[in-house]
Amino acid sequence: MKTANIREVLLGKPLDPLKSETRHSLALVAFLAWVGLGADGLSSSAYGPEEAFKALGDHGHFGLYLAIATAVTVFIISLSYNQIIELFPTGGGGYRIATVLLGPHAGLVSGAALIVDYVLTIAISVASGVDALFSLLPVGAQASKLAVELGVVVLLIWMNLRGAKESIKILLPIFMGFVITHLIIIVYGLVAHASGFSALIPDTVMETKKLASDTSWVFTIALLLKAYSLGGGTYTGIEAVSNNVNSLAEPRVHTGKMTMLYMAFSLAFTAGGIILLYLLWNARPVEGQTLNAVVFHSILGNMGLTGGTLAIALAATLAFEAGLLLVAANTGFLGGPSVLANMATDSWVPHKFRYLSTRLVTQNGVLVMGIAALAILLWSAGKVDLLVVLYSINVFLTFSMSLAGLCRYWMKHREDKRWLSRLALSSLGLLVTASILLVTTVEKFSEGGWITILITTIVIGICLCINAHYRNTKEKIRSVDEVFASQPFGRHVGPVLPNPDDQTAVFIVGSSRGGGLHALLWVQRMFPGHFKNFIFMNARTVDTHAYGGEGEVERIREEANATLSYFVDFCHSHGMASSAYLGFGTDAVVELTTMCRSLSEEYSSAIFFTSKLIFEQDNWFTRLLHNQAALSIQRRLHFDGLQMVILPMKV
Repeated sequence: MKTANIREVLLGKPLDPLKSETRHSLALVAFLAWVGLGADGLSSSAYGPEEAFKALGDHGHFGLYLAIATAVTVFIISLSYNQIIELFPTGGGGYRIATVLLGPHAGLVSGAALIVDYVLTIAISVASGVDALFSLLPVGAQASKLAVELGVVVLLIWMNLRGAKESIKILLPIFMGFVITHLIIIVYGLVAHASGFSALIPDTVMETKKLASDTSWVFTIALLLKAYSLGGGTYTGIEAVSNNVNSLAEPRVHTGKMTMLYMAFSLAFTAGGIILLYLLWNARPVEGQTLNAVVFHSILGNMGLTGGTLAIALAATLAFEAGLLLVAANTGFLGGPSVLANMATDSWVPHKFRYLSTRLVTQNGVLVMGIAALAILLWSAGKVDLLVVLYSINVFLTFSMSLAGLCRYWMKHREDKRWLSRLALSSLGLLVTASILLVTTVEKFSEGGWITILITTIVIGICLCINAHYRNTKEKIRSVDEVFASQPFGRHVGPVLPNPDDQTAVFIVGSSRGGGLHALLWVQRMFPGHFKNFIFMNARTVDTHAYGGEGEVERIREEANATLSYFVDFCHSHGMASSAYLGFGTDAVVELTTMCRSLSEEYSSAIFFTSKLIFEQDNWFTRLLHNQAALSIQRRLHFDGLQMVILPMKV
């Protein structure tokens, strides 16, 4: 079986990015976006409320404050992020807003933090989910846990390479199973002990005053802040919608806001509701069980379930909880590649992370996120307690930078009638997220939080090196363009049409006019009078930026046609026969190879030429940052018996 056929069987048939119905069929409506992007935050309710409640120690009644604070905070952050969706409807989220509103280096910090966070999202979600499933198995099965975790990551990689919408549809039953089971348990648990609310409020007030009098108000507030911050994992995942607005169905802003509304209600209800269940049902830690398992067991028993029926119901509920953690891992495969693609557009990471596969997903980003998650799982041996520490810092760094950017934006746009209310909301959100970031960093730094900071710093350093190389290369290419820009046009007036029977030179060109003229003049100098036809061809890549932006493909088409017309007009002005061809695809090598084969049928004596950047120090770094398209096309054409010459272009 051919490689192309194997790929089609595994990943599905190629999709045409230029068809409007293709994007329509792939775009996520609010409900599917809630499933695909909201699972990260919702799954945090499996461990976020428990971490917060345990931090209260013997002062469990303060859980009432936590439940209220959790619900309020979720809505504050969600409403703040709605502004990001409005301002950046093509996606990019925390990275894009930090770049535009705070500067490129602030964007780099935010983007690097998000990348690390999404890798850890995959790792911790898979590890936590498998842990929950293995808690239902005999102790002897624990030895196979890490292998299962690695297998799950590989499975998620495959699902996402097939397409985001397909992966979400596969995981939809798990998501809905979690929502339904937890909705029933939380509603029943609250209603069954509704009478406890009358005593809960005065008891909480009394305990608060007693603790403050026994210690101090400073200690009391500090205890609440610590518990509140340690449960901050509940709020993660909210940023995923703003990062992926470009994948939502039109109208994108409305769809994004609806998705955010679904996320806010479901997360606030679930996380806040679970904390109230701990209080009303007097949940206490049991060795080998989560607090959720303890309180769910009590509630299901109160429903009248006993024996095997109770065990099955509890196992099903916990299995859906574990399953949702696996769905949450999928959020990392949606959000992470999106951030990488946006950073690639700004040349912080290799440009290849912008490119889409034939299934119109950011294949390189999916693979990198998956491989990095596999490495983290192997390094940590899948230990959830270690991964939680690594995971707990970066997302609030991004939250804080995004909200600081919004504050700055509204301070500069006071002509907008909404500026004061928007500034107040953004400032409140910044206060909340910055306080959580500060407390979490202090509390978790010595426990392993420093590792996250170190990894993020290393990523930032690598991005700075990559960006410096790209800037240097662009400057050198610009110098070449300036040299050839002075080439004079001839005096011949009117087009000169090519004759297919004549000797033909076909030039594969890009956006650099200097590079194209360099190749043309080189061929004329080396083969004077030999070629009669001069054909120029270009294939533009439909990457994430082009595919996500409104009218972006048409803009790229106009730019490419302008460059091709420049070459054709130059040849015509000198009385040389010339024409141009333009193609579009997700893979420039494949598209150009196809165009070359087609042209060779029309011009039987064609020889193909293209330029390749030659660096004084050629190494793995330059080969990573600059694709080897010229060599790939040459190799494919030589197998077809077609001749191609690569011209060196020193930079």
